[in-house]
Amino acid sequence: MECGGKKMVLKPIRTSKKLNDDDEEEAILLSPGSRMFHEPNYNIHIVAIMGWKIPLDINSLKAQILSKLLKHPRFSSLQVMDESGEMRWVPTTVNIDDHVIVPQLDIINNSNMDTDKLVEQYISNLSTTTIDISKPLWDIHILNVKTSHAEATSIFRFHHSLGDGIALMSLLLSCFRKTTDPTSLPTLPVSSKNKSNSKNIRSLIWQYIVKLWLLIRLLFNTVVDVLLFIATALFLKDSQSPFTVAKGFNKKHSTGQRFIYRTVSLDDIKFIKNATNATINDVILGITQAALSRYINRKFDVEGKMKEQMRCRATVLVNLRPALGVQAVAEMIEKNAIVIQGNCFGFVIIPLDIAQLQNPLDYVHKAKISMDRKKRSLESQCTFYILQLFLNLFGFKGATKLAKRVPSQTTLAFSNVAGPLEEVSFSGHPLAFLAPTCYGQPTGLMIHACSYAKKLTFAITVDEGMISDPNQLGDDFVDSFISINKAALSKFRTKVD
Repeated sequence: MECGGKKMVLKPIRTSKKLNDDDEEEAILLSPGSRMFHEPNYNIHIVAIMGWKIPLDINSLKAQILSKLLKHPRFSSLQVMDESGEMRWVPTTVNIDDHVIVPQLDIINNSNMDTDKLVEQYISNLSTTTIDISKPLWDIHILNVKTSHAEATSIFRFHHSLGDGIALMSLLLSCFRKTTDPTSLPTLPVSSKNKSNSKNIRSLIWQYIVKLWLLIRLLFNTVVDVLLFIATALFLKDSQSPFTVAKGFNKKHSTGQRFIYRTVSLDDIKFIKNATNATINDVILGITQAALSRYINRKFDVEGKMKEQMRCRATVLVNLRPALGVQAVAEMIEKNAIVIQGNCFGFVIIPLDIAQLQNPLDYVHKAKISMDRKKRSLESQCTFYILQLFLNLFGFKGATKLAKRVPSQTTLAFSNVAGPLEEVSFSGHPLAFLAPTCYGQPTGLMIHACSYAKKLTFAITVDEGMISDPNQLGDDFVDSFISINKAALSKFRTKVD
């Protein structure tokens, strides 16, 4: 299961050029990772929910998609199975009206109508449908309805076989421009690493000793994580909670999935980060632990089944391919180039602390310990090769069963994506918020966090057959954020005094 197909190549291929057999093999064969998403019960779709500050001009939006997005061959190609059983990308003519959907909503001129629930229900209904495979596997739904979040809402839906979330996000953002400068592409955060320039002999010797110790820890942690991954695939299941898939529950008979999103201040997230000497990812995971603890403890209090300790873990799909970036993707689109960006991922299983802690900052401290431990492990790379082994031994069905089995044994799926640093616009329409998520995954709960300008949005996907009050869970995320932020302010004031 090599990244991006049989070869990981970034090769400009003109759509009008006639390909020879070798080029065709490299250019249009679906990667094994993408092919897995066509197996039964693993039909996963990526959804990007976008709120806008002004109503959307449909014709302007279509023109922008035609001039930008459709230049990428993935969005103008069918996925067709050939006589040998391989799936390939086959170029086709795209009718934009088949992909840009403007539904006629039953909106009555009534000021008391809850448009938030109307939009929420529409997005939820999408999770019960799939994209027709007779056309390129993407569409966009436009809801020109004012809600408490935005003046209009759009839902960009992709089949996961088109690529991983990071690649699709880069592709989508390459069509945006800065609101303050319509000629400039969005800027994404770049992680910085401190480099030591010390050349002192004693310092160098000490550095080598530390590196040796870190290597030993890396190997030990990797072995432990791989064994836990295997145990999870075989028998190790999380404790029963409102979020875990109970025995006998059949997701096929579920009424669908509900999508909830809550937005908080990114500046406050950074303040908490500095107060706890953590990272933004640590703070996001800490808020998640606090929110789940609130919800679970409330449920167990009502049912009289409060548990002091429970096994609760999050499955994270880690993209193993270096991200091209918005600038590189935009340049390749302008050249009508094909970007081989199939799915290339491994698993990381992160333990979560579910407890009622007196100091809210402890949720962030515990998250930092877990994240620091996972950074010193090669778990994602090793699980990728385990999937490859299953693919070679048992084919797509065997690999898909493993990819589905592991998340179903844990409590939730978790992901976070860094969005643009500044406000951006699409065809002159300024973006209010961005909430990417998925549906079709084997877990009853999925949490995505996405930053945008000075905001961070939690996108929460729940199975309606398991979680009947998803808005309460969304409110728990906001309440947990507020309590952790207050604790950080209190700590800061104590230091100043």
